[in-house]
Amino acid sequence: MSEKVDARGLSCPQPVIMAQKAISGADFPVEVMVDTVTSRENVRRMAEHLGYKVTVEQQGDEFRLVITK
Repeated sequence: MSEKVDARGLSCPQPVIMAQKAISGADFPVEVMVDTVTSRENVRRMAEHLGYKVTVEQQGDEFRLVITK
């Protein structure tokens, strides 16, 4: 079962912290929803820095990041 993080409406660094917590104890994939380009890029960079693969889908004004091992 995947972990889901809804970080929409939150400003950085909260989405990054929430995503990092989810990754640390998660069943993969981890899905993170954000609503700003800054949050999207910060979460993506953090996950890739930790060695995970990230796919990004734009859904209207929001972004869905799927983090996998």
